[in-house]
Amino acid sequence: MQTCDILLVDDHKIMRDGIKAILKSCEEFKVIGEAEDGADAVMQCKKLKPHIALIDISLPKLNGIEATGEIVRHCPETRVVILSMYDDENSVVSAIRSGARAFVLKRASDNDLLDALRTVAKGGSYLSPQVSDKLLNRIKRGEMDDRRMPQALEGLSPRELQVLRLVAEGKTSKEIAVLLDLGLQTVRSYRKTMMKKLGVSNVAGLTQLALAAGLTRFAAAVAASDTPVAQ
Repeated sequence: MQTCDILLVDDHKIMRDGIKAILKSCEEFKVIGEAEDGADAVMQCKKLKPHIALIDISLPKLNGIEATGEIVRHCPETRVVILSMYDDENSVVSAIRSGARAFVLKRASDNDLLDALRTVAKGGSYLSPQVSDKLLNRIKRGEMDDRRMPQALEGLSPRELQVLRLVAEGKTSKEIAVLLDLGLQTVRSYRKTMMKKLGVSNVAGLTQLALAAGLTRFAAAVAASDTPVAQ
């Protein structure tokens, strides 16, 4: 089993020690470094090249969102998981737009944190259930600020939105084909078309847009609604 190297970033040692205690029981994860501020986190990522950087959103020097942007720019092989005490819409959307692959609340359970790390390690994305539920309720009530949503998504078909959601959850083209009962080439065609429509060149770009639009974990309710999707 391949080990996933993790960089812990939090300005409170007691928090870093607590996370290390959680990860110690899991052979799949290995903490290879620690940082106390955002600037040091960027330096450590350049030096250590961890698979995942687990970053507190509130940090000195560079905050977690600023640090995420720098890490994604300089260390594209490192995936960022944001830890936060706050579940407000601004924090979640800003973190995802900066390039974070997951947003986990500090009050989440140990299992939720491990689920997030495992999902991101496999190439997927993750939002704490409390966060995704809150965003879904806001969308249902019509309270989500549409100006924060990528307008390009309005041009996607319901089927394309389904495929986009599954891509963001880390599903391969073959897995998506099985889940949606489509041909493999059809799924690949959908991905290619979406990239062209959205102006992105890779899966990471699709994932960021999907998360920013609140598609993951509850996209079936939002994208497909109660209407059957035509192929």
